[in-house]
Amino acid sequence: MKILVVGGGLAGSEASWQIAQRGIKVKLYEMRPFKKTSAHRTDKLAELVCSNSLRSKELTKAVGLLKEELKILNSLIMEAAINCEIKGGKSLIVDRECFASYISDKILNHPLIEVIRKEVVKIPTDEIVIIATGPLTSASLAEALSKLIEVSYLHFYDAISPIVYADSINWEKVFIADRYLEGEGVYVNCPLTKEEYEKFVEELLKAEKVALHPFEEPKYFEGCLPIEVMAERGIDTLRFGPMKPVGLKDPYTGKEPYAVVQLRPENEEKTLYNLVGFQTKLKYSEQERVFRMIPGLEKAEFARFGSVHRNTFVNAPLVLEPTLQLKRYPKIFLAGQITGVEGYVESTAMGLIAGINAVNLAQQKPLVVPPPETAIGALVNYLNRAHPKYFQPMNINWGLFPPLKEEKSSKKLKYLKMAKRALETLKGWIEKNQI
Repeated sequence: MKILVVGGGLAGSEASWQIAQRGIKVKLYEMRPFKKTSAHRTDKLAELVCSNSLRSKELTKAVGLLKEELKILNSLIMEAAINCEIKGGKSLIVDRECFASYISDKILNHPLIEVIRKEVVKIPTDEIVIIATGPLTSASLAEALSKLIEVSYLHFYDAISPIVYADSINWEKVFIADRYLEGEGVYVNCPLTKEEYEKFVEELLKAEKVALHPFEEPKYFEGCLPIEVMAERGIDTLRFGPMKPVGLKDPYTGKEPYAVVQLRPENEEKTLYNLVGFQTKLKYSEQERVFRMIPGLEKAEFARFGSVHRNTFVNAPLVLEPTLQLKRYPKIFLAGQITGVEGYVESTAMGLIAGINAVNLAQQKPLVVPPPETAIGALVNYLNRAHPKYFQPMNINWGLFPPLKEEKSSKKLKYLKMAKRALETLKGWIEKNQI
């Protein structure tokens, strides 16, 4: 009995480790160094490309909780990070060389893992396979995957709008309405006067942008242009585009606003709101500065910042089971960023769950889904229940968790309570499922 894992990044390495530690042989395929990507520089497994930070270590941060959960679940990636940590204050910063070498040594020396340096161009459907090839999936493998899931469900570019927490919106300055009063009123509308709009566009055009990575080309689709690129086309472009006020009446003035920014609920609980059409290449600090000029968002807290970059991911709500299996091919699992999560730690978590479930499938045991109260479960729940029409990759954030059923408290205390609930729930889940 063996399980195939395609991709030797963080998710693929984690999945392979989890499988082998449970006594099943793994064939791990990694095309480097025989076929290189435009981002990687070495042939080591789990090479960090864009950053050597795994972000916050604090339990009051959702990503800090996610790392704690991974430690409890004996994650190889977290073990390597702890062993290769360098001083970084409240963030977990690792030595890139040490990190990749540590993981490579563990994987290459495991008696049940065979690493095969070869590009996979065809996906077998009669064997248990985990696809964990990340945002730089080769064209051949992407084509093979698209044939399995239907091409319209495979994306090659992110165009992500920022997301703000609902409780950071100034609800006294906004109004809820759909255009032409259609529907029950889903959108939150932030109205701008002529002066506010023109000042906003002025600052948007002056704001600093993130430089492109060498492996990215500045090619944008007309349907998802960065907001600042649209603004460069003329002062009124945004007012006739994502900020058009047509069909809306401001109840505070009784008139149509000069311009409007619409926020769309990102989840059923309406704890998160997406700035519609605001995909952007602005630096994070500039997004905070400029987007807080929008009426009602003066004190907005961002669960996710906007971005536009190369990626390969599936429309998870349409093609993935909560067990990370393809709905049409249950022997094929996806892991890492290709599932629709964003970030090193999030990718690792999906690799871990895919690895556990691949083993369970091989051993004819029930497959598992982590509870939504946990950080790992909150991510899986997002992949499973997000609206397919608007689906975009997501980092872990507190807005993905079920809210606490109690009186309001300070945010720090609230997040600590949510973290405590998550860890208690995780330990119960581990015991119940003998993980």
